[in-house]
Amino acid sequence: MHNIYTIFKKEARSYFNSPAAYIVVTFFLIFTGYFFGTNLFLMNQANLRTAFGIIPLVFVFFVPAITMRLIAEEKKVGTIELLVTYPLKDSEIIVGKFLAALALLAAALIFTWVYAISVSFLGNLDGGQVVGGYFGLLLMGAAYLAIGIFASALTENQIVAFIVALVIIFVFFLLDKILFFIPTPLVSIFEYLSIDYHFENISRGVIDTRDLLYYFSLIFFSLLLASHSLGRRKGD
Repeated sequence: MHNIYTIFKKEARSYFNSPAAYIVVTFFLIFTGYFFGTNLFLMNQANLRTAFGIIPLVFVFFVPAITMRLIAEEKKVGTIELLVTYPLKDSEIIVGKFLAALALLAAALIFTWVYAISVSFLGNLDGGQVVGGYFGLLLMGAAYLAIGIFASALTENQIVAFIVALVIIFVFFLLDKILFFIPTPLVSIFEYLSIDYHFENISRGVIDTRDLLYYFSLIFFSLLLASHSLGRRKGD
């Protein structure tokens, strides 16, 4: 745990000391805030449905932007070679970087609480929807981050890492939206593999162990693949 914390602290410091992170978070808040404000002031609907509907789509682009540099940049500048010579396990490096990225994503979500506060003053706030929605967003974001770190571990090029992560994440996001074109026997499989399907379940305030198992499994296997990719590099 000490090694993971050391990596986490290093990465978190690099995030919060970098203007790039603040720029990405600012654009995230402006984009989501625009849609929430439009729904609130133009449609006269004081609820969080629009926010919880648009944030998963924004995550598709936001998350690859904050993960693309995590491993790829260290490979490009050569610091990964120094890092793997330390008494650190590959899994500790990956988990430490993952937790730092998760901290940044959680910080971005915390700023969106102003939406919930606004709705509480202007309309009827559904506490179950708020808790479930934010918990679901955190799990979805964590799954996307794990995929993004795996993509970053595959290459030295940050742009390539961004594109690979974007494509994989977009496929998982899209799966439950193309069920009409899927053969009937495979519909339930594609639906279960969809990230957005499980988020919609949780955002209704219903915590199902099947949804939790899906997210934790996706996070675990993505980080495992990232660790394996880093281990192959170390072995070379």
